[in-house]
Amino acid sequence: MSLSSPLPLVAVLNGPNMNMLGLREPELYGRATLDDVEALCAEAGEQLGLAIDFRQTNGEGELISWVQECRGRAAGIVVNPAGYTSTSIALLDALLSTQLPVIEVHITNIHRREEFRHHSFVSRGATGVICGLGIAGYRYALTAMADLLEAQE
Repeated sequence: MSLSSPLPLVAVLNGPNMNMLGLREPELYGRATLDDVEALCAEAGEQLGLAIDFRQTNGEGELISWVQECRGRAAGIVVNPAGYTSTSIALLDALLSTQLPVIEVHITNIHRREEFRHHSFVSRGATGVICGLGIAGYRYALTAMADLLEAQE
């Protein structure tokens, strides 16, 4: 991540299996791919005056390292923790350590799914949570982030 742009940098970080969007359970997640999500975020970022650093990993340690890199480099974080939502206290701790605004995003409504998905450790470190609105949730998250950053000025 770099601040070579004069625009506020927002890291859009995606956890495990998000690289399988469009293939994995399309009846739940839709047919859009991760490339489609990245394009949506780039377009929204341009409209909102945000620089976007879009990443995906299947590794918890790598995701945590990316979050830690955001401290002092990014203005905010949009995170879809995916499978780490209900399991990773380490990810929560990393998000809290950044002292940045965080918007948690889920493509599906985790509260309408299996009971084990109802609890999010990550939510405790999030300024806000958007779930169940498909990939449009990323656009809403970036809009909310732009508003939060403007209010900080």
